[in-house]
Amino acid sequence: MGSWIDAVTTFLFKYPPRAFARGDIVTAPMLPAWLLVALALVLGGLVLAMHFSMHSLKLRDRLVLASLRVGALLLILACLLRPGLVIASAVPQRNVLAVLYDDSRSMRIRDVGGGGSAADGAAGATAGIAAGSPTNTASRMESVQKTFADSSDLIRSLGEKFALRQFRFSGSAAPLRSSGELLAGGTRSDLAQALDDVREDMSGMPLAGIILVSDGADNAQGDFDDVLLALRARRVPVYTVGVGRERFERDIGIERVEAPKRTLSGASSVIAVDVRLRGVGKDPVAITVEADGRVVATETVSAPARGDLSSIEVRVPPLEPGVHRLAVKARPLPNETVTENNEYQTSLTVRPGPDRVLYVEGEPRPEFAFLRRAVADDSALVVVGLMRSAERKYLRLGVRDSMELLGGFPTSREELFQYRAIILGSVEAGFFSADQLRMLADFVSLRGGGLLVLGGRASLSEGGFTGTPLADVLPLTLSRRDINTEDPAITVRLRPTRTGESHPALQLGETPRASARLWDSLPELTMVNEPGTPRAGATVLVAGQTDDGRSDIPILSYQRYGRGMSAIFGVQDSWRWRMDTSIPVDDHTHQTLWRQIVRWLVEDAPAPFQIAASPARVAPGEPVQLRAQVNTSLYAEVNNADVVATVTGPDGRVETVPLEWSLREDGNYTARFTPADTGRYTISAEARRSGAGSDSVQRSEATLLVDERGADVAQAELRSALLQRIANETGGRYYTLQDAARIASDAVYTDAGVTVREAHDLWDMPAVLLALLLLLGGEWGYRRWRGLI
Repeated sequence: MGSWIDAVTTFLFKYPPRAFARGDIVTAPMLPAWLLVALALVLGGLVLAMHFSMHSLKLRDRLVLASLRVGALLLILACLLRPGLVIASAVPQRNVLAVLYDDSRSMRIRDVGGGGSAADGAAGATAGIAAGSPTNTASRMESVQKTFADSSDLIRSLGEKFALRQFRFSGSAAPLRSSGELLAGGTRSDLAQALDDVREDMSGMPLAGIILVSDGADNAQGDFDDVLLALRARRVPVYTVGVGRERFERDIGIERVEAPKRTLSGASSVIAVDVRLRGVGKDPVAITVEADGRVVATETVSAPARGDLSSIEVRVPPLEPGVHRLAVKARPLPNETVTENNEYQTSLTVRPGPDRVLYVEGEPRPEFAFLRRAVADDSALVVVGLMRSAERKYLRLGVRDSMELLGGFPTSREELFQYRAIILGSVEAGFFSADQLRMLADFVSLRGGGLLVLGGRASLSEGGFTGTPLADVLPLTLSRRDINTEDPAITVRLRPTRTGESHPALQLGETPRASARLWDSLPELTMVNEPGTPRAGATVLVAGQTDDGRSDIPILSYQRYGRGMSAIFGVQDSWRWRMDTSIPVDDHTHQTLWRQIVRWLVEDAPAPFQIAASPARVAPGEPVQLRAQVNTSLYAEVNNADVVATVTGPDGRVETVPLEWSLREDGNYTARFTPADTGRYTISAEARRSGAGSDSVQRSEATLLVDERGADVAQAELRSALLQRIANETGGRYYTLQDAARIASDAVYTDAGVTVREAHDLWDMPAVLLALLLLLGGEWGYRRWRGLI
């Protein structure tokens, strides 16, 4: 349809629509403009006077005939203005045009009408995609190779006007001799990186434009803004060609999987899964989670009443310490268009622990004993207790030796930063020195630890923390109040918010429904602190409701702050959930809740030295970036370290990869590594600093999954909106694969590269002659119809 409209428009106006969009309309009048205007006024006045002097005609006839005659005269006078189109066009064979092909596995999907070569059809069949697709459809790659073959009219036309440079991409762009070399084997589609690679490779050449051929299934989440801005700065248009269908009629797709990357041993993990269901009817679909090939959890999901996206949560039982390969799977449907998006793989690192947590109380109270008792049986956690029993006298529990915390709260960052989380009970700000308060703030922002403040008569605003360095760290604002033992306690009933219902730390039962029932059955608690308002970046997980009707009181809230996290649990007597008369003796709700909350606090606390692979899942032959963050034990960035990674492949082969300081970010070291085989790679990194004492050698480990399954097919439908955005923001144009032939004529009109500006007459357009004939013919036809001739 678009091709037909463009053809008609080009015939009527001499030039294609893109020429008018990029050009400027100018005039070169044969007579002075003022004279032409005066002539138009005089002739128009004479015509009007002549027609309105014909009293024998009705007023309607006089108006119609005068309008048609004046229109014809004005059109002729407009031609005397000699309108023209000034446009910049590429000088033939003096510019480079880059053709960038998507070479990811989503291009093997068979959802394009038409044929294709037998060889390419075999490649698509071996991909395991669309096993039940109709035989009259071709794969996306087959269709692209047919349209952009060296012998095709499109490539020949482009070759006559430009020097062509062809590239393939999945993660990054690489040179290509012809489209016949495409394999559709990449597991990623990084459009932003590919466009930036081409721009940089062509930086010394007169680049007239880029043709991007893709289904738009971008799964790298790159920053398009900077890339498109750089292309606009060079005035390089991007002509995008969309391949594939925008909607699969019969498909199960694992759209999103949110799973923890690491956890402590002994803890179950909650995996959130978004599943797209189309054409499944009302039958439930089983979603399974496998750990190292063994099914460890199963849930069912049904198509929603509206839309096609359903969300479920799958609880994975505790796994042994080590690195586990997790796979979230859905059984394929008969005749499903694409089956590779029925599976998502990731890895989970289970740390053996134990992680140390410092719990500080300013007075003897039941919360101190019951909280420590709740996590006492957790071998992966050690809660070190420090309670003030009298002035400058402390009860120390769980310490390593007789010297730990001997003088009370740590006075140095070395001593404080050894813990992964800190819990503050009913302890006032005056308990700490100014430097200790600053250390607490740094513990969260620099060390990346977790901080939890409990409710109590001497905590939060009532404890005088307003205006201290710790106040800005907390997720709630603090008002100015003093300790007042006379304030009555407020009774509140607790209930998770919508966000809290799915939070792993608040799952009290085996299923979400069982967890909700347990929360509803818990007795009321009390609070003595005036709750503040949540900050802009804070999240409320548990809200409270009072007997007098107050609701949505933030009880458990948290926020990310720097590298770490801070939270407030505003009640003072959670121990009642263990000792209340309504709680059965064998009930473990209190124990479960506190074990999960403390694990949540320590889960993301980083080590001084960490290494990771990005992305964490690729195909063989696809490069990954190894990124290491090097800090001292006080979490100060280190820029003078020697960092070396030892990569062990699935076959036991070892490769040494040195990392270099990235220069852009302190303490950050990077290198590139390209895996050759499928399987799990172990990355062991070591950082050395000469003369650094105990910090001279640091070690860290990470894993990399390499498989043939395409991550980009999770959202493999044609994303025309993304491709249109790329084209529009760079001055290009979006085409379907069927309309791609129009690129040959459109790409000539560009401001990039070596161009020449030319003026083209518009007064002799067929549309002008047609309009003149219509006006004169209309006048004659109207006279004939009205019987005036």
